[in-house]
Amino acid sequence: MGTTLNLDNFLEVFRKPKEIVVGLLAQYIIMPVLALILAKLFSFDMALTIGLILVGTVPGGTASDVITFLAKGDLALSVSLTALSTVISPILTPIITFIVIGNHISFNPTEMFISIVQIVIIPIILGLLVNYKFPNFTNILKKYLPSISSIAICLIIGGVLGANKNAIITSSWIIMLAIILQYCFGIILGFVVGYLSGMERKQMITVAIELAFQNSGLSTSLAKTHFPDYGMATVPGALYSVWQNFAGSILAHIFRKYLNEE
Repeated sequence: MGTTLNLDNFLEVFRKPKEIVVGLLAQYIIMPVLALILAKLFSFDMALTIGLILVGTVPGGTASDVITFLAKGDLALSVSLTALSTVISPILTPIITFIVIGNHISFNPTEMFISIVQIVIIPIILGLLVNYKFPNFTNILKKYLPSISSIAICLIIGGVLGANKNAIITSSWIIMLAIILQYCFGIILGFVVGYLSGMERKQMITVAIELAFQNSGLSTSLAKTHFPDYGMATVPGALYSVWQNFAGSILAHIFRKYLNEE
């Protein structure tokens, strides 16, 4: 992600302040609340509740930028929302997670802050520096990094699913249903928020995609690191990764064909 960003992505907040602010507020309010509602609706145990909440409190995933491009949304807005939501995630993700489940289980928000900085912020800063200092080298890297990222995500998902295969087999349908609802309601509510705030159609599409596509790899990593006694907490993030990438291409086709003004 860092190697694809530049300073303009962070200056977008001054060019489109309303869209950026609305998108970030929706990201960190709607998705955590939606996760909590679904966890209570399905009466999930603490492990699955933690996993679903983390999917809701992490920032948007970089897959949203690809889907926005394919759907002919506002790509500059998508990249900026992903970048900014990621940069502020070390503060907001631990705080919101603590607010939502801190009364039910003990964990250290400060340690989660440090983890997110290590997992996300430091690599992004390094990527930005490499992109700035060695643009030609970065252009070469861009040919290979998406494939490397995809392989890494597949290995993470495979490891999580393999370690919890028995529990997943016995309860996978209800977990999957909750994840699909979380994804679909994210899209719907993203459209509603965009419409109510007076956005153009391309920007509404972008906000909807940004809400639906979460950095589920980060949620899985946080679950494993900070809630080791709740093994199933890693499952919602892993399954969400599978679902959002499967559904993404279908979503992009629908948006491109039926919701664009061209």
